[in-house]
Amino acid sequence: MTSASTAQSASADQAGADPTSADGPTTEQAAGAATSGVIPAVVRRRLATVDARLDGHAWLATAVVVVIAAILRFVGLSSPAGKIFDETYYAKDAYGLIDRGVEWNFKDNGPSYVVHPPLGKWLIGLGEWAFGYQDAETNISVPGHLMTTAPEFGWRFAAAVAGTLSVLLLVRIGRRMFRSTTLGCAAGLLLALDGFHLVLSRTALLDIFLLLFVLAAFGALVLDRDARRCRWARALEAGLDPSLPGRAGRPPSTWRDWPWWRLLAGVLLGCACAVKWSGLYFIPAFALLVILWEVGVRRSAGVRHPWRDALLDELPWLLLAGVLMVGTYLATWSGWLLSDDGYYRLPSSRYPNAGLSDSSVIGPLINLWEYHKAAYGFHTQLDDPHKYQSWPWQWLLLGRPVAFYWSGDGGCGAPSCASEILLLGTPLLWWSFLPALAALAWLGLARRDWRAGAILLTVAAGLLPWFWFALDKRTMFSFYTAPALPFLVLAVTYVLGAIASPAPASAPATAAPPGEQDVADRRLVGGIIAGAYVLLVALCFAYFYPIFVGRLMTYADWSARMWLDGRWI
Repeated sequence: MTSASTAQSASADQAGADPTSADGPTTEQAAGAATSGVIPAVVRRRLATVDARLDGHAWLATAVVVVIAAILRFVGLSSPAGKIFDETYYAKDAYGLIDRGVEWNFKDNGPSYVVHPPLGKWLIGLGEWAFGYQDAETNISVPGHLMTTAPEFGWRFAAAVAGTLSVLLLVRIGRRMFRSTTLGCAAGLLLALDGFHLVLSRTALLDIFLLLFVLAAFGALVLDRDARRCRWARALEAGLDPSLPGRAGRPPSTWRDWPWWRLLAGVLLGCACAVKWSGLYFIPAFALLVILWEVGVRRSAGVRHPWRDALLDELPWLLLAGVLMVGTYLATWSGWLLSDDGYYRLPSSRYPNAGLSDSSVIGPLINLWEYHKAAYGFHTQLDDPHKYQSWPWQWLLLGRPVAFYWSGDGGCGAPSCASEILLLGTPLLWWSFLPALAALAWLGLARRDWRAGAILLTVAAGLLPWFWFALDKRTMFSFYTAPALPFLVLAVTYVLGAIASPAPASAPATAAPPGEQDVADRRLVGGIIAGAYVLLVALCFAYFYPIFVGRLMTYADWSARMWLDGRWI
């Protein structure tokens, strides 16, 4: 391989393009090579995965990004005081779960009717259990079991942890997908410096937990993809002939070779659905990814019927992952199932028109089903106008952010003061999403790159269903974008990688190939452009930071940050 072609392959790796995405060997070539125990270079490249050995420098870089994210999310977490926006519901419900096992209305001393599953509130409640809870309306004041802090810290703690962990996950997922520590850290840093993500990480709402579990499930599937490709590579090295029918043409399988990461993804998707039902939208997308990746690895290995074999081999594992997902979801309702006090739980005479059962065997599941029907009816009929509602086509344009907190109290040294927490994405980053998606689609088709397809499919799963619901004029808010956010950041990172490490331009057959200096020059210019973009996002984030955390400022300073004043006020 010439130095120019070597540089081209390395460039494709760093840019997020798959250098092995071109057509692989024929079945006969792969089979002949396999029986001789030697894999052709093209097959080896197509089955290659990121180096999984401990990389101290990569983990050090990861730690720096995560520390930045943690500082931004935990410093001043108790401010502003009191419950802001929907914390008035979720913080109270979380304490009810910790105290009684079900969401409880302490003011009326009865079960609360809630329309979201309990897992996110359980996680919020763990922070309240650890650091204390207080509610002036009901005169509840409970010290923390670990330490007592400002009560706001208790109910916001879990969200800050989830936000920090999601940054960590995105760094490692980006590094594995793009085969570049630099690009992985860039993805994590962009997420850490996003105002939308920061506000959700500092508020006791459910959406940050949904984001975390969806991202973790995707990361598990990426690890599953790598593990399955390594399994095929080892088998081909050992002399496997993939052209043989049945088990003879498949890698040997023991319990160690089971798709454990895929099964974990099923559990994590169950957790996502147990936070909000919108986690359901990612299930078909992720199942399709698994099938496409399994077909791809078989085609790369030289299997004669990759589609047929992939479906026969992998559908049982997908069904098992589905069973684990359902089991996980039901397990999060254990407090309700084991209680006699939950809404719609018992007795049936309390809810005469709900079709409930008092049976001790199947009754709890019947009642849970009726509860879900009632909650689904609530969601489908939610069309009341709201000051901060918005439509899906406005979200990526920051057309209508949500104000979580506002105060016009003095103390800033000026005649008029302002303090606001606005759920607003960092503008420069968010206004890059649509161009990045367009570029991602183009590059993905041109390079036949699995990374581009995976990112686009997951973004579609997170956003497109809401366009359908918009037809019914359902009340929606911009924070519904949350689970798609990390993948939108991955789209931007992919394009930055393509800019920072462009493949050498094609040249006529009679021309000399580009030299190493030409490639280095292009990388230098591309790296400067990508680095300048990340720096500009950081500066934009710093400018808007006061309205992400509710810092007191003069009214003039606050007004200067309302760029789209007709939409952002």
